[in-house]
Amino acid sequence: MSLDLSRDPNAPVAAPWLTPASYWPGLTEATRGLDTPVGALHLGALRHNTHDMLGRAAGSPIRVASKSLRVRGVLEAVLALPGYRGVLAYTLAEALWLAETLDDIVVGYPSADLTAIRRLGRSADLAGRVTLMVDSIDHLDVIDSVLPPAERERIRVCLELDASWNAPVLGHLGVWRSPVHTPEDARALAVAIVSRPGFDLVGLMAYEAQIAGLGDRPEGHPVRGRLNGWVRNRSILDITDRRAAAVAAVRQVADLEFVNGGGTGSLESTHADSSVTDIAAGSGFFGGHLFDNYSGFRPAPAAAFALSVVRKPTAESATLLGGGWIASGPPGADRTPRLVWPEGLSLVPREMAGEVQSPVTGSAAGRLRVGDRVWLRHTKSGELSEHINEFALVDNGMVIDMLPTYRGEGKAFL
Repeated sequence: MSLDLSRDPNAPVAAPWLTPASYWPGLTEATRGLDTPVGALHLGALRHNTHDMLGRAAGSPIRVASKSLRVRGVLEAVLALPGYRGVLAYTLAEALWLAETLDDIVVGYPSADLTAIRRLGRSADLAGRVTLMVDSIDHLDVIDSVLPPAERERIRVCLELDASWNAPVLGHLGVWRSPVHTPEDARALAVAIVSRPGFDLVGLMAYEAQIAGLGDRPEGHPVRGRLNGWVRNRSILDITDRRAAAVAAVRQVADLEFVNGGGTGSLESTHADSSVTDIAAGSGFFGGHLFDNYSGFRPAPAAAFALSVVRKPTAESATLLGGGWIASGPPGADRTPRLVWPEGLSLVPREMAGEVQSPVTGSAAGRLRVGDRVWLRHTKSGELSEHINEFALVDNGMVIDMLPTYRGEGKAFL
C-alpha cells in the first residue's frame, strides 16, 4: 500500500484526538488483534501535522529531518507532497541507504564513517545525491584520507554555521556544534573549501536549537516559560542578523544551492529570515509530547504506543510490561514516556519507567486488569521507532497497513 498524505482543502477537518475519551479507546479497538508492545500511527493526526507544518512554513520548502521519523514509508509519503523537498539525514550510512530512491539528501552532522565515505566517493550517482556537513578543514582532511581527490568523485559539502546565542549573564544557549560563529569565520572556511580540490560548497546550514527546540509554555512551569520565551525572541534577533551576514559573505565565494535553518518549533521565525531557502523539520510529524510545550502550535499525537498490564502488585496499582523508553536530552521526568490513557495514571517516583516493567498508580490504576492496555506517548518523535519493528497505521477505526520502521527493516544507524 502506498501511503497518501494529501488532503482535500475543501473537506472538513476532523480532530478526534481532541476527545481523548474516544480517541485512545479507538486506538485500542483498532489494534486489539496486535500483540503489545504495539506502536500506532493515526493517519488523520499524521495528515493534520503534515499540513499544519506546511501552513506554518508559509511557502518555504521543508526539508524532512529523518531522525524524527525513521519510517521510510512515511518519509517517502511526506516528500510526495508539494512543499516538502529533500531530506536532512542523521548519518552518512543512512543517507546512502535513502539515496537508493531519493536524490536530495543532506547529512546534518559531520561524518567519520570511513566505509561510508569510501562508498560515497566511488559512486558518481551517490556523490550527486548526498551532501556532507563540514565545519572545519579537519572534515575535509578525513575525506581526503579515505580517498584523495584524484581517486574519487567530487564531494558536495554544506558549511554549518553555529546558531547558538551567547546571552548576557546566561552564557551559551543552544547546542555545541560548529566552531564557525561569525560571518568572518564562515567566509574564511568557505574560501578554504572552494580552494580545495575535489569539493563543491553547495550549502550553508544554521540550526537554531534554542529556538526550535525550546517550548515557551512548559506545563506547570510558567516562570520557565517566560524565560524561554525571552530566550527565543532574543535568539531570533541574533541569528537572523548573523545568518544573513554569513550567507552574504559565503555567497561572495561560492554559489550556494541552499541555505537551511530549522526546525519544527521555529518554522514561522525561520521562514521570516529571507536568507534561508529551506527549513528542516521533523518532530512535528509524529508529535512527541515534548512539543506540547509551545504556545504557537500544538501537533496532534499521531504516534503512540500501548503496553499491557501484566501484574497487580496491589489492588490500587498495576504493572506494565515495558516502558523505559527514555528520550535523549537532559535527564529528567520530562524525558519519560507520558501515560495518556486511561487518564489518571502516574509512574511510581521511586521506580519510574523500567527496562522491563513499569508500575503505575493513580485513580485509574485500581480499575486496570491483567491484559488491559495503557497508551503512552514518547517524549520525542523518531526515537520511538528504535523500539518497535513497525507501526500500525490506523484510519477510520481500523488498521489499514503496517509500516516498518528503520529497525523493522534491519537498520540501526544510530
